[in-house]
Amino acid sequence: MFNKLKTLFAFGAIAAVSMTSVQAQLLKTPAPSPMQTLKQAFALSDITVEYSRPSAKGRKVFGEVVPFEKIWRTGANASTKITFGEDVEVKGTKIAAGTYALYTIPNKKSWEVMLYKDLKLGGNTAEYKKENEVLRFVVKPESMKEHVETFTINITDIRPNTCNIALMWEKTRVVFDVVADIDSKIMKNIENAAAADTLNYYVAANYYYENGKDLNKAYEWVKKAAEKNPKAYWVMNLQSKIEYKLKNYDAAIASAEKVIALAKDAKNDEYVKFGEDMIAKSKKAK
Repeated sequence: MFNKLKTLFAFGAIAAVSMTSVQAQLLKTPAPSPMQTLKQAFALSDITVEYSRPSAKGRKVFGEVVPFEKIWRTGANASTKITFGEDVEVKGTKIAAGTYALYTIPNKKSWEVMLYKDLKLGGNTAEYKKENEVLRFVVKPESMKEHVETFTINITDIRPNTCNIALMWEKTRVVFDVVADIDSKIMKNIENAAAADTLNYYVAANYYYENGKDLNKAYEWVKKAAEKNPKAYWVMNLQSKIEYKLKNYDAAIASAEKVIALAKDAKNDEYVKFGEDMIAKSKKAK
């Protein structure tokens, strides 16, 4: 009898565990406001945004779901967090590298945007303390033609040291700019870095070319890179672009011809086209 009870108990325990497992599986459903982590390489580091994304679901969002003139967590669930991997300027104000909560106050004709120290406040905005603000600024919302069903934060218009952060939901878009002072950091180390590694000659020359720096210095570096990497058609392509910008059109044509020959050997049709376009452009400019 005792053994039978033990057996029944064991079967019961197994059944209970199985039922619990089944129930746990059945109870998993899609999150109403799913979490997203957005990581974007920017300047010399990254910008990371972590937020939950509510959907409109046929509702009027701004003015109803999100009331005007009240602090909004700018998402759902926990605080929306934005992490700057290096010191930046947001709307002209210096912000130290680190993680901040993003809060907003939507209005019909303007939005207030705040970066906040307390990362755990979440939607408990009754406890919002102005002394925890790192920054507050005002931006004008834009009206969009297309409908954005799910609240979206995006990092757009990315350049070497500037980008925009856009908040979009329903037919409203709010944008603010971020600027990183990378120029002084790069300029401080670029010559030593170039001399230390032949690949850095190309990197340094390309940075100078793309950012309107001293083209003669860029030309000096790219020629060194080409000497050390004679089969690198991408290096020769940069050399032809710098020569064109220096208005040395004959040299640009000669370099472009080398680009075509090297790219054909490497079976890279894209760079063959670059070389052909440069030759045509340089002949026209002469």
